[in-house]
Amino acid sequence: MKNFVEELKWRGMIQDIMPGTEEKLMEGPQAAYVGIDPTADSLHIGHLVSVMILKHFQACGHKPFALVGGATGMIGDPSMKSAERNLLDEQTLNHNVESIKSQLARFLDFSSDAPNKAELVNNYDWMKDYSFIGFIRDIGKHITVNYMMAKDSVKKRLSSESREGMSFTEFSYQLMQGYDFLWLYQNKGCVLQLGGSDQWGNITTGSELIRRILGKEAYALTCPLIKKADGSKFGKTEQGNIWLSAEYTSPYAFYQFWLNVSDEDAEKYIKIFTMLPKEQIEEAIELHKQDAGQRCLQKLLAKEVTIMVHGQQEYDKAVDASNILFGKATQQQLQALDEKTFLAVFDGVPQFSLPMDKLSTNILDLLAVDTQVFPSKGECRKMIQSNGLGINKEKFTDIAATLGSQYLINGKYVLVQKGKKNYYILRFEKSL
Repeated sequence: MKNFVEELKWRGMIQDIMPGTEEKLMEGPQAAYVGIDPTADSLHIGHLVSVMILKHFQACGHKPFALVGGATGMIGDPSMKSAERNLLDEQTLNHNVESIKSQLARFLDFSSDAPNKAELVNNYDWMKDYSFIGFIRDIGKHITVNYMMAKDSVKKRLSSESREGMSFTEFSYQLMQGYDFLWLYQNKGCVLQLGGSDQWGNITTGSELIRRILGKEAYALTCPLIKKADGSKFGKTEQGNIWLSAEYTSPYAFYQFWLNVSDEDAEKYIKIFTMLPKEQIEEAIELHKQDAGQRCLQKLLAKEVTIMVHGQQEYDKAVDASNILFGKATQQQLQALDEKTFLAVFDGVPQFSLPMDKLSTNILDLLAVDTQVFPSKGECRKMIQSNGLGINKEKFTDIAATLGSQYLINGKYVLVQKGKKNYYILRFEKSL
């Protein structure tokens, strides 16, 4: 067995660890869990740190449990939140749980015959029939209000300027999460809870419940909250979260996110978000320092994470798509892009909508009269004659020519390139 704690230490993935945790894990295979509330039907890269910790836990020979909080998701965790979350209905939560299950299967082995294969559990299964009276008698009496009020997640909300304060619903969250740990300890043998550092208060409430009710020791380990080198929030862009679902963040945009991180962040992220061994990472960091302009560290990081989340085929497509915008590419490669990737590659590029019959219009009229790619036909003519016009990444040299359906990408788009850097998209619509 590999030493799980040592593995996380060199990767910079430990914030807090309860005394005795490392020694307990070295006794032999143990079980641990990470909790994820299904507030959306996809994980985003903010979840990825906890998921990677579970992945390392399994790789070190231990048994991981992924807890999807169908019950706690109905309550809302106050940690790191300035206001109470909207509560989700049961149907939405069930949909979210199923979606997250399929995403977790990309990271953890749920299906093999290995004794440490991962298991997915839903706390709704053990909370749905627990009566309120039963819960506050059996569980609530063991944890004092003073103890709960001392937690940072509670103190910050109560001391904030928000007039709303904290509802009893949210206040009870840490007790429900604490009971999850107790239930998993009793029924699944989980001796350790893993999570982000914002969860330390909730996690230790669980270990305290186990100590008070069962007289047993349970353990806790948290990872630091990841920030960018400039101190800004990790995983957020102008468009919002970077999601693991291709439906919300295209594999191309996902790949580009990792490709564009700073040198300092790439050095940190490659340890946290990949399974690459220490020697290979150190070698890659050294190689990068010799010629940072090649961005070899970012390329390796983007490759590893994109393949892990989306698979080899989507990674290859993302690389091809990047080459289309930033390198040499052919019309054939361009037309091989699916519509979502094509639009992601050329996000922000000016678009012009035209009826389909305009495909047969002379190129000068099309680009200078029907659209505003050029201010005049004379300027368009000069650009074509000087080999400065590209249609779908290929030179267009005939001022008397028209476009045809063979130029359409995904049956509707034509990419126009004016000079080296100015792109335009013509979108041809079928007449109603």
